[in-house]
Amino acid sequence: MTNDTADRSSVPSPTVPPPPVLPGNDDDLGIDRAFVLQMAQVPVIALILLGLAWASHQLWPLVATTETNYGPIVVLCAGMILAAIIDGWAFKVPNWLTLSFVLSGWGLGLLHSLEVPIDAGTGGIGSSLMCTALGFALLFPVLAIGGMGQGDVKMQMGFGAWVGAFWPARQGLETVLFAFCLGAIVGGVFGLIIMVLRRRFGSNADQFREIFTDLQILMSQGPAKAAERANARRPTWVRLPYGVPLCVGFLGWLWYSLVLVG
Repeated sequence: MTNDTADRSSVPSPTVPPPPVLPGNDDDLGIDRAFVLQMAQVPVIALILLGLAWASHQLWPLVATTETNYGPIVVLCAGMILAAIIDGWAFKVPNWLTLSFVLSGWGLGLLHSLEVPIDAGTGGIGSSLMCTALGFALLFPVLAIGGMGQGDVKMQMGFGAWVGAFWPARQGLETVLFAFCLGAIVGGVFGLIIMVLRRRFGSNADQFREIFTDLQILMSQGPAKAAERANARRPTWVRLPYGVPLCVGFLGWLWYSLVLVG
């Protein structure tokens, strides 16, 4: 009897294996910690951008002789160039940059509406919101079929938020529209160059027809069906960092309207 007890006590008790560690960095509530940390940075960076808008306004008379002080527009251009560089390198425009420009653009417009003399801008919060919405609307069809990343759309929204804050609604909306059109032309040229280099004209022509069909389905059956159809062809797509032609369009139109036309 004693021996049986000793034998049983010497047998190790079964251990319960620890729960499997799932990939990712989500917590128990399903919240992506990296995303939350990135979003927490956005208001801070937006405040920094507002500070840069004020500082550039102060420095502009020391380096330029134009009647209008375009210091904040220089900050905007620098941000768009940075976004294009990141997109060209990583094929992704980060939220900390794009959303910071959206938020700071709204803040700039609000300060103008409250008549806080932070810079020479004459737009307001209403103009900034309208230009942001137009920037989103212009790229929504391509976004809906999965032909463009969300970062590129947010990049254009940030551009719209700032030009809408700096100029009144009409001039801001025209700037967003014409800059987008120029960016679309530049993107088309980039696409043609890639087609020539790859020498696959037949397959590229088929892709253009498929994209046109996707847009028709978008209008008739909604974005979900169009995106499903487009995503089925995704493995055959040639990746293009759309932030680059968008940036060229932004800067090109500003240079034309502010420097050439004046």
